[in-house]
Amino acid sequence: MKAVDPMAAVSNILYLVHRLPYPPNKGDKVRSYHLLRHLQRNHRVFLGTFIDDPDDEQHLATLRSMCPDLHVERIHPRQAKLKSLTGVLRGEPLTLAYYRHAGMQAWVRQIAAAHRLQACVVFSSAMAQYAQMLPQVPMLVDFVDVDSAKWTQYAPAHRWPLSMLYRREGRELLAYERAMTMLAHRSYFVTPNETALFVSQAPECEGRVESMPNGVDSEFFDPSVRLPSPFAADERAIVFTGAMDYWPNVDGVSWFVQDMLPRLTARHPRLRFYIVGRSPTPQVRALAGAQVVVTGTVPDVRPYLQHASAVVAPLRVARGIQNKILEAMAMQQPVVTVTSCADAIGATREQGLLRADSPADFVQALQSLLDAPAETAALGRQARVYVEGAFSWHAHLQKIDGGLAMARNLAAQGVTT
Repeated sequence: MKAVDPMAAVSNILYLVHRLPYPPNKGDKVRSYHLLRHLQRNHRVFLGTFIDDPDDEQHLATLRSMCPDLHVERIHPRQAKLKSLTGVLRGEPLTLAYYRHAGMQAWVRQIAAAHRLQACVVFSSAMAQYAQMLPQVPMLVDFVDVDSAKWTQYAPAHRWPLSMLYRREGRELLAYERAMTMLAHRSYFVTPNETALFVSQAPECEGRVESMPNGVDSEFFDPSVRLPSPFAADERAIVFTGAMDYWPNVDGVSWFVQDMLPRLTARHPRLRFYIVGRSPTPQVRALAGAQVVVTGTVPDVRPYLQHASAVVAPLRVARGIQNKILEAMAMQQPVVTVTSCADAIGATREQGLLRADSPADFVQALQSLLDAPAETAALGRQARVYVEGAFSWHAHLQKIDGGLAMARNLAAQGVTT
C-alpha cells in the first residue's frame, strides 16, 4: 500500500466492520480488508470491529500494525445468538441485537469526541446502528449483498421454528436496510443485480444506491508461482473452497456429494472431492470418506486450486460475486457453478466459467473438463485473462472515493445527508 499523500485532503474516517477484516481468508473479510486498505491510501482510518472466531486473535498484532487506530470487541457466538432473541421483544432484526455491544458504543462516542470525523463507512447493515449514534457525520454503507433476501431464501430449507425466525428476520432486516439507505449519504451493493433487487423491494431508495463490485488480488493468486501439490500423485481432485460454517457452503457441498459425486466417481475411480475451508460443521465433517476429504483450515488455498483437476461452486443459495470463484479463475482454473453466481461475474464458458444448475448439468460440465485436460488448461488461461481485466480491486473501490469527497463537503457544511 502506498503511503498517504501529504498533499491530499486527508479525512478522518470511522470504519465499522462486523468481523475482523484480517486475514482476508473468507468472502466478507476479503472485501472488508481491501476496502480498509483502499481507505487508508489517503485517509486516517479509525477501525471498529469484532472478533467472533478465537483463531483470529493471533492476527490482531498484524492488523494493528496496519491500522494503529484499531478497536476490537469480542463476540461469543452462542451467547450472542441467545442475546439476539431480544430482537423479537424489541421488534427489530435479530442481527442488530447480535452485534449490539456497550464497549463498541463507548468507543464510537470517544472517537467522535476526540476527532473531527468527515465520514463513517459502514460495512454490513449490522454496524449501521453505531453510525446512527453520530447523526452529524455523513454515513456511507457497503451492504455488499441484500442480506434480508438471504434470510428469506434460507427459510424454506429449514424446519419450524427456524423457518419462522428466518422469514421474520428477512422482513425486519429489509425494513432496516431501507431505513439506513434513506439515512445514508450513499449505499453500495456488490453487483448491479443485487442493486436492482434491493431497489425492487425498496423503490424509495432508487438513486441512493449503486453497485461496487469485488476484485481479486491477482498478484497473490498468481499461477506462475509453482507450489507443492497437496494431492496424491495418482488422484484427480475436484476442489471447493470456502468457510465451512457458512450455511450456503454447507448446503452446496452436501448437494454435490449426494447428487453429483457418485456419478463422477463411477467413471473416474481415482477422483476425490476436496472440501477446503475453515470451521467445518458436523454436517460437513460427516461427508468425509474414501472419496471426500474435509481439510479444515489450511495455511494457503492456492496449492489446492493450482493442482486441482476441476473447481466447483455448487451454491444453490448464494448472493453477489463469489470471491472463491474469482480466486480460482485467477489461478487459471475454469470453474463450474450455478447460473446466478456465473451471471454476477459475467464470464462465458470460453472465458472459463461454466454454468450448471442441475446435477446432470454439473456432471456433464465436469466430465468435459476431466476428459480434455488440454482444453481445460486453455479455458483456465482465459479465465485468468478475464478476471485480471474485469476485477481490479483498486478500480472498483474508487467508486467510494466520490462518495467520500461529497461526504467531506457535506460535513464541512454541517449537512449529514
